[in-house]
Amino acid sequence: MTVIVLTNCPAGLRGFLTRWLLEISAGVFVGNPSARIRDALWEEVQQYADQGRALLAHTTNNEQGFTFRTHDHAWHPIDHEGITLIRRPAPNAPASGPAPRSGPPSGWSRASKRRRFGRG
Repeated sequence: MTVIVLTNCPAGLRGFLTRWLLEISAGVFVGNPSARIRDALWEEVQQYADQGRALLAHTTNNEQGFTFRTHDHAWHPIDHEGITLIRRPAPNAPASGPAPRSGPPSGWSRASKRRRFGRG
């Protein structure tokens, strides 16, 4: 099984992928091509994605049963003791310790503040 997710990519690239994969939602393609075809498709995605982002996930023979690749994505796959995890950047986080929790933005209703932050 192969899944390719495109974000902000040209329509021509989406049309190209529909030759080999089924587009089940906007920018989400699934199918079961051979490994050679999958790698060729990924090369095309990387070449023609322009300013867009792309993610490829496919089954493989490892502990997790799948692996994935990213293109121009802020989240990057890392190997942690044989398991592939996603590392996402922490924007505006200080170098030491977690970021302090800020209060709700102005203009929110009391109900939404309670729901989100647990206080009135």
